[in-house]
Amino acid sequence: MHDKRLVIETERLILRPTAAEDFEGWARLMGDEDNSRFIGGPQPRPVAWRGFLSMAGAWAIQGFAMFSVIEKSSGRWIGRLGPWHPEGWPGDEVAWGLLREAWGKGYALEGATAAMDFAFDVLGWDEVIHTIDPANQASQVVARKLGSVLRGPGRLPEPFQHHTVDIWGQRREDWQARRSARQ
Repeated sequence: MHDKRLVIETERLILRPTAAEDFEGWARLMGDEDNSRFIGGPQPRPVAWRGFLSMAGAWAIQGFAMFSVIEKSSGRWIGRLGPWHPEGWPGDEVAWGLLREAWGKGYALEGATAAMDFAFDVLGWDEVIHTIDPANQASQVVARKLGSVLRGPGRLPEPFQHHTVDIWGQRREDWQARRSARQ
């Protein structure tokens, strides 16, 4: 069962730690070619299960990981997004991956905005990156709308060392200045 104390609500989303009931959605996300194209590629259920448990384990060991994203209007699990920093990663990342039926609704931006606030305000991070495949135009748009800038090419650790990524990011001060301007 997930930690009921850590729930972030946005206008249309609930963000909370990984829970056992999220696996079917996770398996759909990672099993579909379109859904998983830019987040490691399609995976059979047993491999998706191990990734799912890695996310839950990160919550237990690090005290943070990507949140499960629940659509308020339907109560459905629609993806995962938020803070992520596995061993060897090129920085403290806020990432997103949503099921295809949740694309184009502004959910990635809405959820990532809340996750950026969490990363800077609660986790105390000084900067946040996003590792984005150069062909992933939709995620580049989200990164730009968040105020992140392209820093250049990056490298991921094994087993993703052959994936091409660009590093986007911003510092806490830049995020806070933009947040103050929005309010």
